[in-house]
Amino acid sequence: MSQPSSTAQAQQNSSARTQVDDTGGTAPPGKHKPSVMQRMQKWLDPALLRAGRFDRRVTVPAPDKTGREAILKVHTRGVPLAADVNLKEVAAATPGLVGADLRNLVNEAALLAARRQEARVSQREFFDSLEKIVLGPARGLLLDPGEKRRVAYHESGHSVLGLVVPGADPVKRVTIVPRGQALGVTYQQPEDDRHNYEEAFLRARIIGAMGGRAAEEVVYDGRTTGAENDIQQATDLARQMVTRWGMSDTLGPIALGGRENPYLPGDVSGGQGGKPYSETFATLIDTEVQRIAQDNYTTAVQLLRTHRAALDALAAALVEHETLDEDEILKVTGFSRAQHLHEPSKNGRAVPVSASSAER
Repeated sequence: MSQPSSTAQAQQNSSARTQVDDTGGTAPPGKHKPSVMQRMQKWLDPALLRAGRFDRRVTVPAPDKTGREAILKVHTRGVPLAADVNLKEVAAATPGLVGADLRNLVNEAALLAARRQEARVSQREFFDSLEKIVLGPARGLLLDPGEKRRVAYHESGHSVLGLVVPGADPVKRVTIVPRGQALGVTYQQPEDDRHNYEEAFLRARIIGAMGGRAAEEVVYDGRTTGAENDIQQATDLARQMVTRWGMSDTLGPIALGGRENPYLPGDVSGGQGGKPYSETFATLIDTEVQRIAQDNYTTAVQLLRTHRAALDALAAALVEHETLDEDEILKVTGFSRAQHLHEPSKNGRAVPVSASSAER
């Protein structure tokens, strides 16, 4: 499993509730009467949005990295922090989280420090608590040595590709401690909040997502069910590249995804029923999605074969220690962080996302 998603989507879904006062009534003199409190306007009935219903609409997005850092400073005022705590790093690791999520993170970190009989909350408690919030509590699952080693190779595949593919988000942490439904997880986080994504970055994401399955093929010459979530992520991203963002030369810059039905999440028919394109286009879309996924999977396998020594070393370290942070990962593999997309290659270490793998 790679690149765990934050709880932001769950927050949005759970917040899609309206508290509607009698919009036809009148407020007492000098009083302003709130009519709707809602974070997702698309879920509101169009009748409520007619002219005259509301005087003003205020959109409040989730905080950016600077905002999250400021929120963390507020919630940690009464919490004794260790010298190694860097709230800027914690803020960078929590994209999509809102104030309530960050307060929960601070509370979980403080409770964890107390359980560990620590006088102060350290950076380790923050990131261990973030794991718990995102993936769930650790499971007391005992894996046999063979399966544990296989999971270590799976996560090492994600991590190595996160270090050698230019443009990949930095690998901050990798663990094979089972949590929730995951047997292991690789954490990659951007250095800054992103609002626009280059095609090369999206392809790097697909290559990284394929790292677990690619490592299984390189090391064991076989497949397991452990790559289910990774394959789903890669397929969804490839389909969005084709249908939403016009990143297929075959289909061109046209929108094929349709508008999502606000009342039926996942339905892109716009409420009209059926697909917003012909069966001919449906076949072309499937072909393009399959091509993008397969090309980038092939690139992932080739890169791991090239960097097999680093893959073996990282897997062995994971079997021994179970969890490694960024500095430990870089020390074991002998790599530095992945290059930026427009940074020239140095010493042949980082292999660019080639044109052959991007558009073949």
